[in-house]
Amino acid sequence: MSTLTTRTGIVPEPIARQPWEMLIPLLLLTAFGGLVLYSAGGGAMQPFALSHFIRFGVFAVMTAIIASLPRDAVRLLTYPSYLAVLLLLLAVEIVGQVGGGSQRWLEAGPIRIQPSELMKPAVVLAMARFYETLPSGMIGSWRSVVPAGGLIVLPISLVLLQPDLGTSVAIAFGGVVVMFLAGLPLWWFLLAGGAGVAAMPLVYFFALHDYQRARVTTFLDPESDPLGAGYHIAQSKIAIGSGGIFGKGFNNGTQSHLDYLPEPHTDFVFATMAEEWGLVGGLFVLAMYTLILKWGWKVASESQDRFCALLAAGATATIFFYIAINLLMVMGMAPAKGIPLPWMSHGGSSMMTNMICIGLLMMVNRWNREAPRRGLAL
Repeated sequence: MSTLTTRTGIVPEPIARQPWEMLIPLLLLTAFGGLVLYSAGGGAMQPFALSHFIRFGVFAVMTAIIASLPRDAVRLLTYPSYLAVLLLLLAVEIVGQVGGGSQRWLEAGPIRIQPSELMKPAVVLAMARFYETLPSGMIGSWRSVVPAGGLIVLPISLVLLQPDLGTSVAIAFGGVVVMFLAGLPLWWFLLAGGAGVAAMPLVYFFALHDYQRARVTTFLDPESDPLGAGYHIAQSKIAIGSGGIFGKGFNNGTQSHLDYLPEPHTDFVFATMAEEWGLVGGLFVLAMYTLILKWGWKVASESQDRFCALLAAGATATIFFYIAINLLMVMGMAPAKGIPLPWMSHGGSSMMTNMICIGLLMMVNRWNREAPRRGLAL
């Protein structure tokens, strides 16, 4: 497209050089999410659809700012940014607001922020910076694991105190993906995975809260408590299945409109969509996510240095985690967690996190475009 701009002058250069292969699916997905939220709100822009579009517009400005940041400034501010978010997590434990039985938010007037969401991209950024500065000869030694493990364990420890197991797993997922792509031996991950499986009984009986154990039990045996802990998943499956191929029609869902489906505008927005738009709507959503994730991996693969490659891969993995866990959850294939669906669920914190990841990817994409080709790829 930039060639078209140069030769014919039809498209202005600043517009032509944008990554439209990602931006068009992103805009379509956000618009479709607004339609679903319009229906979830009873056929009105308030209270969900309007704020969904406003948040996207605000965070789109933030994304553009992130995408324009110079490489040296990002490298310089990586660890201070990580430390700042870590201090915000500590502040949550001291003066954080309690909601829904959890202490996860900081409030200052009209501003309400969930620092644990900021930690997801922050830990990816810090891990990418750490492995950039680590000499290649140290990959595979304890020096490549202990400091990086500390960068992950510190925020996870604070997030688990809130308590928020889902966000803790998301933070760990992004960090572990960066460690794996940095070149750490595969058998380390297999050993850690085996240890994790062996420790599951202890975690279940001694580390989880009652409501978290109920989620696991419901996942393993959905019929054990169909009117209690299993109600959410049961109603979600009914909504998805009742949509059939083409759905019941826009604004004609019964599970969500008659309040059978809990949280139809947040965690279970995909079930709300599937009931009204059917399999066709679901395939459209999956196609849009596939295009976005494919572009993110392309940015990582085309990166010219380790920092850019790991940062882009980690940001893509963070977005993937949101998508995969939410979709598995609403279909009863994963325990119910408070993981919203990117650009479709109504929620400012998750929108902020995913737009930060998009900004980081656009930033790396710009660096790749401006850098001389050296052939480094993941």
